[in-house]
Amino acid sequence: MEITYANSRIQKICTNDKAAQKMLGKVCAHTLRNRLDQMTEANNLEELRFVAGAWHELKGDRKGQLACSLLGRTRLIFSPANIPRPTKPDGGLDWSGITKIEHVEIIDYH
Repeated sequence: MEITYANSRIQKICTNDKAAQKMLGKVCAHTLRNRLDQMTEANNLEELRFVAGAWHELKGDRKGQLACSLLGRTRLIFSPANIPRPTKPDGGLDWSGITKIEHVEIIDYH
């Protein structure tokens, strides 16, 4: 998949291992690197739906965004970057059509 970043802060954390370790700790930064590698190697988001990482769509004020688990309750939040957004007839996201994503933030939103 093609990956972009919402801002320079999230880009630095996702592309600089030293910055990721400083911000997240060694274990969480390692998991982040694994998730990013999974995303890079996948052709679309559907390929990741049932692999490690608890990939899921968000609800409420985060509707339209997705997340995957990093460590504990920490999540990598991202949005589909395809224009237009791939949707199914019921209005949900069509994961097989999502080939571009934008990383938004790393947060515990619980």
